[in-house]
Amino acid sequence: MTALKTPSGREPLKHKNGQPSLFPSYGTMTVSSPPATDPDLKAPGLAGDGNGNSNESFTQPASEHLGDDEHDGDLVTAAEDRDLQRGLAQRHLSMLGIAGSIGTGLFLGLGGAVQKGGPLGALLGYAVIGLVVCSVQFALGEVAALLPVTGSFVRHAEFFVDPALGFAIGWNLVYGNVLSIPAEITAICTLFQYWTDINPAVFIVSFIVLTVTVGMTFVRVFGEVEFVFALLKIMLVVFLIILGLVIDLGGIPGTPRIGFRYWQDPGPFVEYIATGDWGKFLGFWAVMTGAVFSFAGVESLAMAAAETRNPRRAIPRACKRVFARIVLFYMLAVLIVGMLVASNDERLDGSGSSVAQSPFVIAASAAGIPAIPSVVNAIVITSAWSASNQSLLAGTRVLYGLALKGQAPKIFLRTTSWGTPYMCVLLFTCFMSLSFMSLSQDAITVFWWLVSLTAAGVLVSWSAILFNHIRLRQAMKRQNIDLSRLPWHNKWTAYTSPAALFMCITILLTGGFTVFTQGNWDAATFVSAYLDIPIILTAYFFWKIFKKTKIVSLDDIPLKDAFEQAEQNVEEPEEKETGWIRSVNWIWN
Repeated sequence: MTALKTPSGREPLKHKNGQPSLFPSYGTMTVSSPPATDPDLKAPGLAGDGNGNSNESFTQPASEHLGDDEHDGDLVTAAEDRDLQRGLAQRHLSMLGIAGSIGTGLFLGLGGAVQKGGPLGALLGYAVIGLVVCSVQFALGEVAALLPVTGSFVRHAEFFVDPALGFAIGWNLVYGNVLSIPAEITAICTLFQYWTDINPAVFIVSFIVLTVTVGMTFVRVFGEVEFVFALLKIMLVVFLIILGLVIDLGGIPGTPRIGFRYWQDPGPFVEYIATGDWGKFLGFWAVMTGAVFSFAGVESLAMAAAETRNPRRAIPRACKRVFARIVLFYMLAVLIVGMLVASNDERLDGSGSSVAQSPFVIAASAAGIPAIPSVVNAIVITSAWSASNQSLLAGTRVLYGLALKGQAPKIFLRTTSWGTPYMCVLLFTCFMSLSFMSLSQDAITVFWWLVSLTAAGVLVSWSAILFNHIRLRQAMKRQNIDLSRLPWHNKWTAYTSPAALFMCITILLTGGFTVFTQGNWDAATFVSAYLDIPIILTAYFFWKIFKKTKIVSLDDIPLKDAFEQAEQNVEEPEEKETGWIRSVNWIWN
């Protein structure tokens, strides 16, 4: 077989598994490592042997011993292959996608959606975003199966579009996950108010410590923790849907049948800002931002591709499985909430003397079931913590990927002997203190500020995923590469990606429309809705001018090398699970 060459003519770096690494056309790198048999010459950073064994506590930044050109060169780097451990299995990815999205957005955010749009308006809003999520998942699966790298679509943007776009998207994602974690912790404080008036600082500190602890462990431990929490959340959602139907149909003694009473009074739609049909449409459209936040996290399952076993098989399968279950759970949950709670219930937003509560808790309390509200509230709290764990994983791996490409300080390449980028985790820990904002403001107010900020970042990420996919398809057409060579693909994504991209941009530009209506100007709302747009534009043009980057021509995207690498890289057989995990997988799959 002819040796694989980089666009510059050099032979690519060999991974430890003997497979070649891929170099884009805009750079090269060279590596010089001491012989493994020389006991006196130990390459720093080789603390992990690939199986989690090590004689060192921390590894040095890969860039310090791999050459300064690494960040300008290969897409699948030797540093990822050596310093990170492939501890995530197929089942972890599937559950991580669900764990990152089923959180406060579902259990707490649905109340705000029903309040703004009414039961039918909320259902339609979540249906629209659900279709966008489906498109994003399939686009991500196609690209990530071909190029399974740490940072996922962030580095795909650099490969397919422009290095400056990869820089901007990457830092935007870091910024979004930095805000997402305190958003979840703030929601936890809100939920604890259901039980106690203890100073929220106690809960903030406790959950910061727990989040950092999980973030610093083996990635497999992280995967197992999230696997268990995802199961809890799935069982809770199923339980709440069944309980909601029982309550709605009058199955609880002493509780009258509700049926679709609240669809008739106050009505299926809520007139938001304006009156008549226009006001009802605005109510439906106002649901969008909260719905985006509710689905945030589904795009993160490919962020740790370099820590995933058999990523070219595992990532597409996870994308297929995750979106269907999430859409199913969310649509049923929105329908049930709209049947159980009136859209004008003041407890949904914390007005008056009450605190904001999950609509499921409100319904259980109204049905006179004393234990259910506490059980639901407890699992919702664990869900919020699980979502913060997912944000930490995604954010730190993106930051690590940026450091690999020289777009973040090299210090963020430092990893523990078990493959955790600990300097990235420490940076995120510092920003978790934003949760303390809830001590000087109503926690629910801070929560919705952070929801708007996070939702804008999510829309930018989804847009990047869809645009990367469009560029991949365009480049394949230009270079006469048949679709059948993709590790995984679907015919309809050629149409769904452009449509979903249009929707993402539209929602992003109209997310803060309320501030432009008469008498509704609010500086905090405007900033939270639109701050992300100038941030990403500034980052893009800064890197473009500073590094003089250019948009990559469709002809120059090194797809042939990428396909050769994918076809040569034979993945290992999937791990056989035993015991209760095997039983769960059998039921789940």
